[in-house]
Amino acid sequence: MDGVSNYNAFLAVHKPQLVLSGVPEHYWHTLCKKLQDQIFDSGLAFQLVQIDYEDSERRPYDPLWSVMAICDIDVNDPTHIYLIDHAWTFKVNNIKANLRNVPSLLERMCNLMQISCDGTEEKIEEVAKCVWKYANTYSIAGDEFSVEDRVPVWYIMDELGSGITHSDNPNFRAVPFIHVPTQITFTILFPTKDIEEGDTITRNFVEGQYQDPLQREAMLIPWKCYEHFDDDFTQEEPNRKYFLEGHLVESLPDLNNLENRNISDQPLKVFSEYRIINEHLTSSHFEIVDNENDADILWFTSHFKAFKELSIDFPNKFVNQFPFEYVFTVKDLLAIVARRCSDKKVNMSQLGTSPLWLPTTFNMKTELPKMVAYYMQRKRLGLDNHWICKPYNLARSLDTYITDNLDFLCHLPLTGPKIAQKYIEAPVLFQRPDIGAVKFDLRYVILLKSVNPTEVYIYNNFFLRFANKAFELCDFDDYEKHFTVMNYAEGVSLYRLLCDDFKRAWSEQYGDFKWSEVEKSIFEMFKDLFEAATSKPPPFGIAQSPQSRALYAADIMLSWHEHNGEKTIQPKLLEVNWMPDCNRACDYYSDFYNDIFSLLFLNKQVDTCTQII
Repeated sequence: MDGVSNYNAFLAVHKPQLVLSGVPEHYWHTLCKKLQDQIFDSGLAFQLVQIDYEDSERRPYDPLWSVMAICDIDVNDPTHIYLIDHAWTFKVNNIKANLRNVPSLLERMCNLMQISCDGTEEKIEEVAKCVWKYANTYSIAGDEFSVEDRVPVWYIMDELGSGITHSDNPNFRAVPFIHVPTQITFTILFPTKDIEEGDTITRNFVEGQYQDPLQREAMLIPWKCYEHFDDDFTQEEPNRKYFLEGHLVESLPDLNNLENRNISDQPLKVFSEYRIINEHLTSSHFEIVDNENDADILWFTSHFKAFKELSIDFPNKFVNQFPFEYVFTVKDLLAIVARRCSDKKVNMSQLGTSPLWLPTTFNMKTELPKMVAYYMQRKRLGLDNHWICKPYNLARSLDTYITDNLDFLCHLPLTGPKIAQKYIEAPVLFQRPDIGAVKFDLRYVILLKSVNPTEVYIYNNFFLRFANKAFELCDFDDYEKHFTVMNYAEGVSLYRLLCDDFKRAWSEQYGDFKWSEVEKSIFEMFKDLFEAATSKPPPFGIAQSPQSRALYAADIMLSWHEHNGEKTIQPKLLEVNWMPDCNRACDYYSDFYNDIFSLLFLNKQVDTCTQII
């Protein structure tokens, strides 16, 4: 294949990457050749130098290395694009395991980070702590990739790449690049300005435009002095634009057209995209149909937005969603809605926030400076500072991390929208035979029947998930110790316990705390949440829709809380899930969907559900 054909083939595969990464076109041909011939010639243009500090001079954010140009570099010269190898690609929760299993990697990282402590484990701990001053990230986009494949990847460049220092006014850019034929990721380095021999090579560690300049400053904490640790961390509810941003447009139903709906008294025909319903909805009052045009009830597994059109064209149909229900099924908005229940009283001695049932939560995309101020003020008071960081809209603990490392926390906004939530350091534990006291969470099925007036029911039989290892406030990369979602984790056991069996065990383990009282506080929490979620018009709240009925699952944990010197149990809301997996519910309770559909669509009261609003 000749050079032109090679180049055309290269562009056919890589042009979208190059355009998206902002690589100037005049470098593309050289890049193609260097990738094809594996030319790593950065040593001809740059020199890595170690910065010499007196021990008393170096501050935590000062760099150890610098890179200098050893020749003049013309920004218009197409040859000045360079391949930088990656020394280490890793997943966050595998950092220590990688270092433990590959001694040469540990040695290389210690040299790169200038770590000189004794003992392998001490070195591993120090590398794991310092790694975020050198780590970079990328993620793969595209519908052809699974959710797991799209989870951000972390990497450290080789010594030269890692030696390049930050500047707000840089002279180079460094962008990750996946060479598709070999499936190898490199960093490509190219100038943005003319360089003279002896100049220091710099890049911007936090590229992009940020509405709040303090957001960018906070993201630079690992490498730059930050002067806002004492700022106010009080949060305010965002504006209308924020609630709409990133969400598909939803229409609102024509309420006038729904005043005189004619609901069939024959068996209601159900079109469901959810296989479990088709298999388990067996009541003679319902009939499964294959065509949604024939259906009285539409149960979709994809998001439905055309509520106005449905109200006009098919006013007698039901649908399994409410307009703007995402205000509490997306984690950042859930925290905002929950804070409407705040009593505005903060225990400054412990930096408490309210409502008590919401773990202190910050949006890392818009509230990182507030989160940093809160973190530092907790640190000064000697309070626990472990945080669990989660994407807005992923389940199954994907891309979720627990850390007390501020450098890592400040890095995470680069990986996409996330919340940082105070990790529950004093969870109520459950004694598992032969294992000990483990974390557990409870999943409640919640039924929203109406908005304005708001009518909410709880399915009485909750569901339980357990960690597989005894809880300790350490080893946060140990999934089976700190997480409870085991049914999606490969190669781990799943401990099952029915609701009634749990209640019996509870009375044995926590005889001083009646389950009926604990559950009463849980139901009060849900009542508060739904009142808050329906207290404002859309897009700030869930909209009225007589055609809508919905099923959600809320995950909670129980935490120890001290009130007036008395130890109490406080429910903590973790998340509310849209279209939860109800396969287990049907396995445990054969009439699960019969009861739920009877309540939602036939206005029947069922013994398995309790009305809370």
